[in-house]
This record gives sequence, C-alpha cells and structure tokens, in this order.
Amino acid sequence: MGHTTLSELGLERVGHTEKTQINSSIARQIVDRAMKIIPFSVNVMDGNGLIIGSGDPTRLHQRHEGALLAINDNRTVEIDQATAQHLTGVRPGVNIPILFQEAPIGVVGISGQPEKVRRYAELVKMAAELIIEQAALMNHVEWDKRHREELVLQLVQGPDLHEMHLRTIAERLGIDLSQPRIASIVRVLPAPGQELSLDHLQRLVHLLEFPERNNLVGISSVARNEVIVLKPITLNRTGWSQELERERVAKLMERVRRETDFEIRIALGGFYQGLSGLSQSYETAKATLEAVSDADAEKSGHVLFYQDHTLAVLINGLSGRKWRGAELRRPMRALEGKDVLLETLACFFRNNEDHISVCAELGIHRNSLRYRLKRIEEETGLNFSNIGDKTRLYLAMLHQG
Repeated sequence: MGHTTLSELGLERVGHTEKTQINSSIARQIVDRAMKIIPFSVNVMDGNGLIIGSGDPTRLHQRHEGALLAINDNRTVEIDQATAQHLTGVRPGVNIPILFQEAPIGVVGISGQPEKVRRYAELVKMAAELIIEQAALMNHVEWDKRHREELVLQLVQGPDLHEMHLRTIAERLGIDLSQPRIASIVRVLPAPGQELSLDHLQRLVHLLEFPERNNLVGISSVARNEVIVLKPITLNRTGWSQELERERVAKLMERVRRETDFEIRIALGGFYQGLSGLSQSYETAKATLEAVSDADAEKSGHVLFYQDHTLAVLINGLSGRKWRGAELRRPMRALEGKDVLLETLACFFRNNEDHISVCAELGIHRNSLRYRLKRIEEETGLNFSNIGDKTRLYLAMLHQG
C-alpha cells in the first residue's frame, strides 16, 4: 500500500524498544548537509564505529577506532598526525559523539588538522542531531499512521477473538474505542481520461484526517480507489443524527471539489453497538455502495446513506438468480418503450406516492397523474391499491436495469 519503511526514514527500531540507530541513508544526509557548510571532508560512524557515510567513498565500511573511543567515553576525540599512525582506520581530525535523547548513537568526524577543524565540530554535531531529530519525528508519525491504518482494517474485518489485542493497540495509539462510530467507504471517481494513483488516495486521506474530527482512516483498496473512514457519531434518544453527518459530508464534498482534481462517492453504513458493530456497519456501507446504481448515486450527489437505501441493499442480488430475477423484472417488460409511464412510476415511488409532489415534479395535472397510474395498472396487471402488487412494482422498478 505504498508504506515508507522505518529504514527508509533513516532510523530503525530495535526489537520492541525505542533505541535508535543511524543507518547509511541518514548518514549520507548528514555528510551532504555538513559538507555544504564547511570545506572539509565529513565522516559519520554508527554505534559500532563503522564508517557508514563519508565525503571520501574509499573510507566507507571501515572500522574507525577514534569513533569507538568517542562513543564509548561519550567525549570529543581529537586525533593529530602522530596519534593517527597508532590507530586503525583513522586520519587526523576531530570526532564528536552524536546524541539522541541524551545518549550517544554515533559519531561525526571532520578530517583535517584538529586546530583547523575544531571550530566546526559543534556546528556539524548540531546539524547532525537536527537531522536525526527530524527523522525520528517522521519515524514516530509514520509508525503511528501505519498502525492506525492497520487497526482500521482489522476492526472492519471483525474483532472476533482479537478484541483485547485491538484494544491494547488502540490504547497505545491514544484511540478511544468506546466512542460510537459508523463505517463509511469513500471511493475516488476519476475524471474522463484521468488515471488514478496512490497519490490521489493519500490526498483524500489527508482531507479526511484534517481538520481533526477523530476520524480513523485507512486505504482499503488501491485497485478500487477506496478509503475506509470510521466516523465518530453522537448518540441521542432516537439514535444518531444523520442530518449532522449530512452537513459534514456536504462540507467534505465541497472541499474535495475545491482542493482536488477528482470527485468522490461516499457510502455511510448503519450504527451497531459494540466493537463488533464496526464490521457490521462496514458491511452495510459496502453493500450500499454496490447496490446503488451510478445513475441513482449521481441523483443523490454521490452521498449514500444505508438508511436511505435499506430495501435496495437487502434485495440486491436477487436479480442475479435467473428465474427469480426474470420474475422480479417481469412487470417492467410490460412498460418497455413507454417512457412516460416509466418516468411516472419512478417519480411516484421517489416521492413516496405523494400526488402533489409527483405532479409538481412532472409538471402535470392531478387528473393526468391518475390517468397514467391507471395505464400502468392496465399494462402490468398489478393494482396500486394492493400492497403485494405495489411492492412487486417497486421491486421491479429497482431491478429494471
């Protein structure tokens, strides 16, 4: 999923401790930056006195006895020409320990006569330690981000027997799993001719995480361009406020359009109690994304709430069974080619059978609506006054595609 490894950041964790070691990547950064400041060759040695970065490539991977003295005694070691002849792998210069959290983790050496390079030692040491502190911060942020993402993916798969383990991880990350949440899936929609990449998903993740709303975010599928968001909600006596979430989602959609070159579609699942409820919420969000057609998603502004499409979600897949699907769609075959009647039927159900709203949307008189509904009954052989017939018409309309 495009994660940066700890070694790529220049720092490595050892076992389960917070011990930090310098590797060749960060050593090269120290050498390059220092040699832009001073006119002398610079070496960086690790905690074992091995040269892992140098302005003189021929010295790489050699043991530096002066560095061992510096790191073991935690002191600056100056080496003149006479002393250099009695030590292995050294040349005249000044070697000064690199400290991280007040402990020596390596040595930076400046080659040259001590009296000429001594004044540069503290400057180079400060530059080296600044680079290490920045890398350590990146290490921490990346470690935190990666484990938050892994926690999200495990939560939506279902905690099962690993609930205590997940709670322990969450506690270390400072995440309160007792906070009620719903799962949502955000899919990036490419513009015509646009090819999406991991960068698009990472930009989306940033938008979902900032400003901070305590969202838990993870990239679920690069292939499908999908991101999972576990969104905190506030419960009240009647459940949770969908209106508040609609407002927040509307603001997100506006930000995406304003700050990116792509569109998104978001499906929000239902709320279910307990940690295991997150996986059920995720399943309802995923099923909603699958059940709603592209045309219907566009009509809803690409924002899909499970509660708005519950019936469509629950019966999705029935049409895939040959005879059941054919029977389900049969009433629509009687209306093929009769676009006015099809449009009227869709509008009728979309407005919950409210005649005034249907007439207003279609721009017709109530008598015209009654005539069209009568025609639908005649063509299909189904009666709107019969609950079973009306349900069949509604299901047939949902599966006409």
